[in-house]
Amino acid sequence: MEITTDTTTPAGGVPPAGGTRAKPVSPHRHISRLLILPGVLLLLLLVVFPVVMEIYVSLTTWTPTTGSPWYDAYQQWTWFDNYGGGLTSSSFLTAVVRTIVMTVAATGIEFALGFGLALLFLEKFLGRQVATVLFLIPMMIVPAVSGFVFFLLLQTTGPINTILSAILPGTVEARWLTDPTLTPISVVLVDIWQWTPLMFLILLAGLMAVPEDQIQAADILGASWAQKLRHVVLPIVKPIILIALIIRGMEAFKIFDAAWLLTQGGPGEASSTISVKLYREAFQNSQWSYVAALAIVVMIFVSVAASQAIKPLERRQEESA
Repeated sequence: MEITTDTTTPAGGVPPAGGTRAKPVSPHRHISRLLILPGVLLLLLLVVFPVVMEIYVSLTTWTPTTGSPWYDAYQQWTWFDNYGGGLTSSSFLTAVVRTIVMTVAATGIEFALGFGLALLFLEKFLGRQVATVLFLIPMMIVPAVSGFVFFLLLQTTGPINTILSAILPGTVEARWLTDPTLTPISVVLVDIWQWTPLMFLILLAGLMAVPEDQIQAADILGASWAQKLRHVVLPIVKPIILIALIIRGMEAFKIFDAAWLLTQGGPGEASSTISVKLYREAFQNSQWSYVAALAIVVMIFVSVAASQAIKPLERRQEESA
């Protein structure tokens, strides 16, 4: 005998004991899901699918030169051989260390220059708006163009050495593009010239957001300029400084244009960054699966570094909450 439970609601509006009332589904919920569906599909197409495909290819020895389509790469399955080969490759590890050093140098100098200029541009002076626009021009130039311009400027007989010869005693004939010691410096100089304006813009916006009443209170208490900067300004703009350093550091770590256009990573591998290394392996040596594995390793490294760098912001949010 089958026993059924009546869960309908009586006319009085009160459900019977032990019964349940189904919650009505709002039609707006279905509409909202339909509205976000294109965005979800676009996210899957642009992010999830490429990452899954890259992981899949990195576990094989497939390259376009094999003649087989990418979905048949499983026939050349090697598991984690590409990862092991990359992590034990001296050239790859050297490129990682070189890139980290160049990133730290470029980001640090860009921050120092950007912060100093931001403090200077807080004060009103004649032609400040024009100077701001002119200072932001390098950031608007295409990196390929800036790399080509500096390729001309840094020639042994180019304008840079001519200017240095006029300032310094003797004749300066620095081999900016052929000396293994100077070529990484040349790449860093190009990056500093182009992206210091971005750091300046971010920091200037942060400094302009400092409440004026706190500065005035510090003035009334007789605080010096250095004391106001240390105890009032820096604590307020610290999150903005951290965000600027993270953004610029992640971008500088991927530097390619300047290194490739100036010296193509040379002489030898003196200025070969991670991006140049991956480009060479992919398009000159046709090691696509190997490059996919190295790219995933770099992505994990950058993601972990960024997550660790952003933890102070999370702690500050938790404290304020």
